[in-house]
Amino acid sequence: MAHWFHRNPLKATAPVSFNFYGVAGSPAANKICNDLRTTRARLLEMFTDVTCNPEIMKNATDAYFSLLQGFIASLDGTTQENKMRFIQNFKWTDTLQGNTPSAQQDAVFELVSMAFNVALWYTKFASRLAGKENITEAEAKDVHRSLKVAAGIFKTLKEIHIPRLITPAEKGRDLEPRVIDAYIIQCQAEAQEVTIARAIELKHNATLIAALAFETANFYQKADHTLNTLEPECSSKWRKYLQLKQHFYMAYAFCYHGQTLLASDKCGEAIRSLQEAEKCYSRAEALCKEYRQTKGPGTTAKPSEQLFFLKLGGLIKNTLEKCQRENGFIYFHKVPAEAPQLELKASYGLAEPVAFELPAVSDQCSAEVYASFDLTKGAKNDKAKPKDEEVKPVKEPDLKPQKDTGCIVS
Repeated sequence: MAHWFHRNPLKATAPVSFNFYGVAGSPAANKICNDLRTTRARLLEMFTDVTCNPEIMKNATDAYFSLLQGFIASLDGTTQENKMRFIQNFKWTDTLQGNTPSAQQDAVFELVSMAFNVALWYTKFASRLAGKENITEAEAKDVHRSLKVAAGIFKTLKEIHIPRLITPAEKGRDLEPRVIDAYIIQCQAEAQEVTIARAIELKHNATLIAALAFETANFYQKADHTLNTLEPECSSKWRKYLQLKQHFYMAYAFCYHGQTLLASDKCGEAIRSLQEAEKCYSRAEALCKEYRQTKGPGTTAKPSEQLFFLKLGGLIKNTLEKCQRENGFIYFHKVPAEAPQLELKASYGLAEPVAFELPAVSDQCSAEVYASFDLTKGAKNDKAKPKDEEVKPVKEPDLKPQKDTGCIVS
């Protein structure tokens, strides 16, 4: 299922040297600075390395964050702010704002920006894995878990770490509530897509599939509404994707709800449910075209070309024809004018974010080493001549689609 998920670009950042000449007053302090530079560079490399997997990513993330926390956590046994937190300036772009960076002289800003990119990497890893030909059950589970891990990272940043920033995020930037909420909800919705595909593959109860599809459609609608007050030029394309997925899964919900009604000998209501499924599916097809034609950040997904999308159209048509035949021969039920109100609740299969925890502060960052950093001997010239490092966009790997087998969990 290559090109099934829309992905916004990775955040880009300016290089950081961590050269605190004079401030780092011991070999151990200098080593922390050197290790911060190398572990940061290594983590940034992993974002575009197609051989990187979740284990490698976690190791690279922990290596950097365990050191970075030495500039954030209290290391001297007091409740005072870490004296190193505001010594270094960091620049990051935002996923919806092109190459115009935000800058803050705050290690917490670096932490949340880098962790945001880690979450984005998990969504891109899931998308890449879902695009493989003949994906295995174990790989499908990796897709599912990666999306829940990403949701957990976004959620933890929003609830715990972003509120610690001295300078709040500007409107439309990644760290503001509307944008990060949309990412959380999208990750949960996409994780549930994996569950739905598996439930269909294993021919689970139609009631369960309808309920999961309905909940997933509601997630996409909620994500879309979260973005409706953002500037259209940066959010329209993303919103079209969320809208097409909402209508696609509403079509699934009405289709499988129709099957449930038919099994309960409510043929007229089943026909009306299938007719509504047809309407939702047609709207999803139209939104696919609008999405492709809308300009904006991110890669363009091609859901309407996927077998998973196309199969639903055939299923709705065949099920509706069956219901109409049965009604003409057996039931003779009147078809209601109003579509059924779906009040479906899924008891199983709902995707909850995986809790994200930062690693422990590195053993290198002891109270003794912390004391050897002396801010009174800082590099005074750095403030007199601020370096305006260029923030180059991240060159992401161009992944060719593989043959589509129509299922992400076969």
